[in-house]
Amino acid sequence: MARLLRAVIADDHYLVREGVRRALTDSGDIDVIAAVGDADELERVVHREHPDVVVTDIRMPPGHGTEGIDAAHRIRRTHPDTGVVVLSQYNDAAYAMELLRDGASGLAYLLKERVGDPATLLAAVRDVVAGGSRIDPDVIASLVGRPGPASSPLAGLTDRERAVLAQMAEGRTNAAIAEHLHLSESSVEKYATALFAKLGLSHEPGVHRRVAAVLAYLDDQGRAQSLAGGPDQPRTEPD
Repeated sequence: MARLLRAVIADDHYLVREGVRRALTDSGDIDVIAAVGDADELERVVHREHPDVVVTDIRMPPGHGTEGIDAAHRIRRTHPDTGVVVLSQYNDAAYAMELLRDGASGLAYLLKERVGDPATLLAAVRDVVAGGSRIDPDVIASLVGRPGPASSPLAGLTDRERAVLAQMAEGRTNAAIAEHLHLSESSVEKYATALFAKLGLSHEPGVHRRVAAVLAYLDDQGRAQSLAGGPDQPRTEPD
């Protein structure tokens, strides 16, 4: 019999905690070992129990700011084998960018309404446990202005631009991308500038452009895998 995945839930609203608990436990392969109401207790439990995955609200006591994202960063640094799914009521790409600022591996950002869709929540949990990532499609759509689910914002990219973007999604710097693709760093910068423009990100700050482009790439890869019947997201690991 396969080992159950061990999960910790963090949300200051009891009903949300119980909704997430039910969605996870009803799957039959996840054991919720703790459900807590604030970020400090979440980190204490993670340090003590070493769970496979954390599902946390974005805003919790004591400050009701971005405690869930801040906790996700600390958890991934100290417990790199623990995946983190951040649940948010905000369809705001800035929060997703902040979550992925240091790389996408083992992280997911979902709108809280997905709790009512257990299949989506469970897919995100399994993705982050496997070291992959998932971003809510509504957040990506609002970010890149995708006109409809059948279209891809990456459709106009050249093969070389796609290759550069794929390397960005693995957390590589321009210098590392240049070495991996046997290009000059100036060529990588040229391809990056072109793909940002094609994605409508030419006026965004530099770090935001990179993260926004990676979000679009992850979404495109996920939809392609879904059509092929495979995993929904690629595994992405920083250098």
